[in-house]
Amino acid sequence: MSEENNNNTINHGNISPVVIQDEMKSCYLDYAMSVIVGRALPDVRDGMKPVHRRVLYAMDSLNNYHNKPFLKSARVVGDIIGKYHPHGDSAVYGAIVRLAQDFSMRYPLVDGQGNFGSIDGDNAAAMRYTEIRMKKLSEEMLADLDKETVDWNPNYDDSLVEPSVLPTKIPNLLINGSSGIAVGMATNIPPHNLSEIMNGLLLLIDQPTASIEDLMRIIPGPDFPTAGTIHGTEGIRSAYHTGKGVLQIRAKIDVEHNAKKDRDSIVITELPYQVNKAKLIERIAELVNEKELTGISDIRDESSREGIRVVIDLKKGEIATVIINKLYKATPLQTSFGIIFLSIVNGSPRILNIKEQLLFFIDHRREIVIRRTVYELKKAKERAHILEGLKIAVENIDAIVELVKKSEGPHQAKAQLMSVYSLSDIQAQAILDMRLQRLTGLERDKIIKDYNDIMREIARLEEILGNENLITDIIRTEFREVLENYGDKRRTEIIAKADEIQMEDLVKNEDVIVTITHKGYVKRMQMDTYRTQKRGGTGVKGADGADDDFYTSIFIANTHSTLFVFTDKGQVFSIKVYNIPEGNRTTKGRNIVNLIQLPPGETVKNIMIAPSDVEGKFLMIATERGIVKKSELSEYKNIRQSGLTAIKIVDGDNLLSVKITDGKKDVLLCSSSGKIIRFAETDARPLGRVSQGVKGIELSDDEKIIGMEIIDDSVEILSVTSQGYGKRTSVSEYRKQSRGGKGILAMRLNEKNGDIIDIKPVTDKDDLMIISDKGQVIRTKISGISLMGRTTQGVRLIKLKEGESVVAVEKIVDPDEDIEVVEGAASAGTPSEGGGNETPPAATEE
Repeated sequence: MSEENNNNTINHGNISPVVIQDEMKSCYLDYAMSVIVGRALPDVRDGMKPVHRRVLYAMDSLNNYHNKPFLKSARVVGDIIGKYHPHGDSAVYGAIVRLAQDFSMRYPLVDGQGNFGSIDGDNAAAMRYTEIRMKKLSEEMLADLDKETVDWNPNYDDSLVEPSVLPTKIPNLLINGSSGIAVGMATNIPPHNLSEIMNGLLLLIDQPTASIEDLMRIIPGPDFPTAGTIHGTEGIRSAYHTGKGVLQIRAKIDVEHNAKKDRDSIVITELPYQVNKAKLIERIAELVNEKELTGISDIRDESSREGIRVVIDLKKGEIATVIINKLYKATPLQTSFGIIFLSIVNGSPRILNIKEQLLFFIDHRREIVIRRTVYELKKAKERAHILEGLKIAVENIDAIVELVKKSEGPHQAKAQLMSVYSLSDIQAQAILDMRLQRLTGLERDKIIKDYNDIMREIARLEEILGNENLITDIIRTEFREVLENYGDKRRTEIIAKADEIQMEDLVKNEDVIVTITHKGYVKRMQMDTYRTQKRGGTGVKGADGADDDFYTSIFIANTHSTLFVFTDKGQVFSIKVYNIPEGNRTTKGRNIVNLIQLPPGETVKNIMIAPSDVEGKFLMIATERGIVKKSELSEYKNIRQSGLTAIKIVDGDNLLSVKITDGKKDVLLCSSSGKIIRFAETDARPLGRVSQGVKGIELSDDEKIIGMEIIDDSVEILSVTSQGYGKRTSVSEYRKQSRGGKGILAMRLNEKNGDIIDIKPVTDKDDLMIISDKGQVIRTKISGISLMGRTTQGVRLIKLKEGESVVAVEKIVDPDEDIEVVEGAASAGTPSEGGGNETPPAATEE
């Protein structure tokens, strides 16, 4: 019917003519948005669909916590559908069941007691038989809900309110994933490892400009509850960069040989995510019965409480790898998982990359922390207001008691209190409500104390709201607590395809000696390059270069280690050891400027092994002018190819030394005049990466720092001079002082022994490497160096030719002992993580 004819047949009054096409379009769009926003897609902030959010909120309202008794599932379901989710009880119970299944959820949010189904596809028992309560992890998603941290919406009949989003500390969207089909769109977010996601969040808090590639070094890919193996990384890379990608997931398969029967068995111990074990076995049996898969004699399901174990016995003479490849192709032992990072952002569906999802969660936590602080400040001010009135009351207690006694009633008493003492209605009522016991001396003192305490709390909260850095610190602390309390190891292994294998996978994992010269030439050599010599030997030729070039650094590292390279102007670069060219004792090596983007005019001052675990570790940096700075090592985890600023260097100063420390030892600084200062690391508070630092020692204009070491009471201090003299001194002779002092004498200097050039903390088990400016290298045992007093001049350590002088001293591990694996050493002789099995041949003395 045409619009004109339609209008002629419509009666006037409350009925308005509409075009049927427009009405259908409008209604369908309303329905579509309702499904998209209110049912099928998760919110990017808490990772929840409305039904899951209502489940947790209802359990919270029932005090159904992890440390309380279980409640019948039917009891909780009834509360949910009666108050918040007016849909079928089977839909609500189905959502609860999935939240309790450890093979569906990487981190289950519901603790179930009873039959909640199995990986074989068995259904859960009816809700009248099962019991539930919240997991401790899910309680973290509701923390601070009562502190006005989120907005509230009316429920379906406007009789109650429910949270629009949960104030979660847990990035649930990524750790548990989500899947759903809306109108014209779908989401499929895989679960991830909580430890990796929390470390990714910490990285973005410290370095908001970090790239997705930086994040992928921390978050290599999804982590499924059923483990399995992700085959290939291209799908992960695509999903993390674009929001869409496809993964290939394989079962974990081992081959066992039965020597008695002389045949192999294929054993399946882990399944791809969401694969039904019973149907998988049925599929394999079906292929065998249809003769499409030959070579299999028997299939058994030996799974138990300890885990999955499906055994496929092969016929005699069958090759296991051939059968396995056929199984991958024809059965769900290999499945595809299509990733779509689609979620609700500000009320609209949006596809996000991995970094955007993490940033939205950080923004959510920032809003929660701010709103929580505002609420706590409001409550603190309300409490302060009452305590202010009580304080006035206890200060005028006799007069107020007399005033109340003479009043005809409470209303008159309140009015007179407000009039005489300029109190508010709330304050006056609080005074009238005081119990007699609060008039005792101790209670009066407690009121004054409470008032002073609440005023300090108000100042603290106002400081937080006025300082963005303090808010960020709170978020960082909360993330670290979540990481510490709930973090676990990755389950799913990621294996690169043949065309995705990185160079590192092809490099042999071994310890090597790395050297760098005055002119910046670097090389790596085998561990047996140098032999141990007696103290006072002449050494061996160390480098085949010009007479004016010489070694300035020598240390042990693993080929797979990452090295930090610090310049004299405070820049830091990173480089893999396997990228350093290999050479021998007489080769020159390659200039460091060809391996890193070294700025013009800068020189390398320190190279150290970067530890893999940065939690609780610090970098202690010292400059030639006596400035020290302690920074958290986590600020240096991801270094760009162009480098990062490690410390702000002022004109006339240069970076001297960098050490990795746990922040609990002492710092030792030695000046060129032979004075040493020792102070606790705690005297230097942690500072930001680009800050300048604080004064470590008082220097005169012609003095500079020649060495910094991190020590405890278990070592001795080795001092070495430019003329090859040295001595060991007990660390107890260097008393602890306050940071910034002038220090005490470390060694008596004269024309014979020259200037002091370096200090080292040593033990009898250490070996020493001494390098001269003519390229001579001697390796000697520390046990052969005399233990002498603090003010002595030392003994000869190396015979020098005329005009020759010592320029570098490095400590290495005793070659007669097993090499101990130590992370983060900033000096010679400390092997890197992962090495240590290969030791040099027994040393020979000359």
